Amino acid sequence: MKITIKVPATTANLGPGFDSLGLALDLWNETTVTLAMEFSVTVHGEGAQKIPQGKNNLILRAAHRLGECVGRSLLPFHAECVNHIPPGSGLGSSAAAVLTGLLAANALMGNPLLREEILSLASEMEGHPDNVAPALMGGLVVSTVDEGHADGAMRHKIIARQLPITSLEVTVAVPEFNLSTRQARAALPEQVSLRDAVHNISRALLVTESLRTGELDLLGKAMTDRLHQSHRLKLIPGAASAMEAAKESGASAVALSGAGPSVIAFSSKAEPAVGESMKRAFEEAGLQARIFHLGVSSRGAEVQIR
Repeated sequence: MKITIKVPATTANLGPGFDSLGLALDLWNETTVTLAMEFSVTVHGEGAQKIPQGKNNLILRAAHRLGECVGRSLLPFHAECVNHIPPGSGLGSSAAAVLTGLLAANALMGNPLLREEILSLASEMEGHPDNVAPALMGGLVVSTVDEGHADGAMRHKIIARQLPITSLEVTVAVPEFNLSTRQARAALPEQVSLRDAVHNISRALLVTESLRTGELDLLGKAMTDRLHQSHRLKLIPGAASAMEAAKESGASAVALSGAGPSVIAFSSKAEPAVGESMKRAFEEAGLQARIFHLGVSSRGAEVQIR
């Protein structure tokens, strides 16, 4: 048996949509899974020198988590990974790895879990659903955790819906800078004002509407945040300047991609100057940066069994 799993990159938050809005991008990790004598992982491409390839690999950890969840032993396998999503970039590389492991284990066991259950398990591992939901479903997705009680026990269920979206050009600047999720979370305040909460709620709704209609002028006005972005920009040299440079070069809207350190810009057509200006801004702050010109992926994770 050979199982091929493809998972797209994602960008989350989308400005004001903190921990709730996510978008799948046309940049993919592809993993081939085959039965083996022992568990092992080989990584090619992005992160080949950084990603653990032993038992601490996130794909293996996720696969074992699914086995524990269904109460069955998992047969050993080898995962051959060809990665195009830069790790630690704010483009959902960990979400892609988690989903790869869960989908691989599910396929090897004869699909005991539905996709909705895999989404809940992936969200539990990630801590929130805003990356795993669009990575699994594709397109623009709004998601939240529905906490309820069943038989006296707390149960977490993910509510996720794919929303319509118009055609977009996406430019991502990925600086050579390490910003861990823990650092990015630690930078956030424990309390926010009512005014700031209302600011984000109203603009998150406008973001989804402008992405549906293609009103990129509206998207530019709506893609502002008061909950997380200003706190995280202080941690990333050149990021604030890169955002300003992108706007001046023709981008309709700009934001941090997820928690950063990448900056993502949206426009109606390819704008080479947007990427070039962001790259220069990071260089002036002492960081090299790579530019990715991407489209939106309407497709989510795919599993092929041969």
